[in-house]
Amino acid sequence: MRLIQLLQKDYTTSSLYYQIKLPLDLEILIPADDPVRLLSAFVEGMELRELYKTYGKVKKNQASPKQLFKIIIYASMNRIYSSRDIETACRRDVNFMYLLEGKPAPDHATIARFISLHLSQCSKETMAEVTGILYELGEISGKSIFIDGTKIESVANKYTFVWKKAVTKSMAKLFDKISELVSECETLYGLKIVYRNEISLHTLKRMRKKLYKIKNEEQIAFVHGIGKRKTPLQKSIETLETYIEKLKEYTKKIHVCGERNSYSKTDPDATFMRMKEDAMMNGQLKPAYNLQHGVDSAYITWLAISERPTDTRTLIPFLKEMEEYLAFKYKEIVADAGYESEENYLFIEENEQLAFIKPQNYEISKTRKYRQDISRMENMDYNADNDTYCCRNGQILTARYEKKEKTASGYKRTVTVYQCNHCKDCPFKTECIRGNNCKTPMEERQKVLYVSKVMKQKRLETLERITSDYGTQLRMNRSIQAEGSFAVIKEDMDFRRYLYRGKENVTAQSIILAIGYNINKLHHKIQSERTGQHLFSLKKTA
Repeated sequence: MRLIQLLQKDYTTSSLYYQIKLPLDLEILIPADDPVRLLSAFVEGMELRELYKTYGKVKKNQASPKQLFKIIIYASMNRIYSSRDIETACRRDVNFMYLLEGKPAPDHATIARFISLHLSQCSKETMAEVTGILYELGEISGKSIFIDGTKIESVANKYTFVWKKAVTKSMAKLFDKISELVSECETLYGLKIVYRNEISLHTLKRMRKKLYKIKNEEQIAFVHGIGKRKTPLQKSIETLETYIEKLKEYTKKIHVCGERNSYSKTDPDATFMRMKEDAMMNGQLKPAYNLQHGVDSAYITWLAISERPTDTRTLIPFLKEMEEYLAFKYKEIVADAGYESEENYLFIEENEQLAFIKPQNYEISKTRKYRQDISRMENMDYNADNDTYCCRNGQILTARYEKKEKTASGYKRTVTVYQCNHCKDCPFKTECIRGNNCKTPMEERQKVLYVSKVMKQKRLETLERITSDYGTQLRMNRSIQAEGSFAVIKEDMDFRRYLYRGKENVTAQSIILAIGYNINKLHHKIQSERTGQHLFSLKKTA
């Protein structure tokens, strides 16, 4: 072979002495127990109606939506998430070629568009279909669901933050400047704009219109550049224009924030949350999403993406959405202490479900310090007949009145206020009455308890359930199955950051991960002959 042949665009010219021998059927190269075969058979059993509805026309000479769906799921099973890496795998990997069934490898742009334009529109329906198949196979119980959440970083730049508190302060300062400008314009030009001392964007636009009317009537020409003296009218109009644009900017930012305290400029759906990924374990504020998993029999049967950094207010939307999409209804809701609230307890009860939620004080209540804390109502004697509490000194705390409280979610709860009037000479006063920020002197203060009777009752009921043998088994399974799903996704599947922006795209990518996780789990259960097992058994102690 002449060396000059190496410098050709067509590299086949340098391969005259080599012949690559492959079987005509690529399937021969794939082992019988390879999970790619299971994935292909599983997806073939799916209808994917909603996915095909997103297409106007499917070309015959290109990979079909079902084939594209197969390759992105198989890519997630093998820790491949970049669309360019998936394209490369389709050209080089025999398993990807097997899934394409002889169709040409899709371009990376085609793969990205498939996720962001097509799958994102029907990702929840697709997840529900996968869960339905697992339910028909008997792989999930459909009885108990284990719920937990984790935070996964967004693709957004971590320095493009917008804080609602800072914007609110800036807007307050801007309104002070606007008030001064309005007063000045009313004095200089004899305008009357403000009605009932209220200044809005509409007010500023009306004022701008009147100032331009004065400009046209007096035929004032605006000047620009160095050495040109501006008229007071021009200065007023330019300042007003600046204030209007700033007010629009601040209003938009507060609207995007909504009930959140922050968002990212490059991904407005992402909220800045405290992550646990730094070496010092003190957390870092990064744009992220709160990923909620519902796990049954070690399979992810439902998931949701939330912009809220805490889990408490994510439970009710999660349960409502799951009930809307799934063909069956879970009867037992198992979650950790982060989901406990009076509102959640009542919703689960009204929805004819049982709550197995660990109380927030469950672990700390086991400590000696907690049990010896005389300031807590749990350590006081309660008389149900008289509705009174008795403190360490034998004094009675009586119910004085009830007050209504409104939570951040809009839920209204009733709180009973108990007070003792005989705390003046109590020897336990400093131990019983806590708080150093009160302006009232300690000698004048009285013991007060704020008790939600509904919350107290529901906590006692769920405490009885979770401490039973069955409840203990469910709590153990929650820590293994729900938390285990996040461990697999973050460590085994090596996914720690989303590659797409927007809640819909992030949901689609999360569902791709979940389906890949489920196929891998089904594969391992089949090979280890553990199919049909729903709960791990409690270990017997000596």
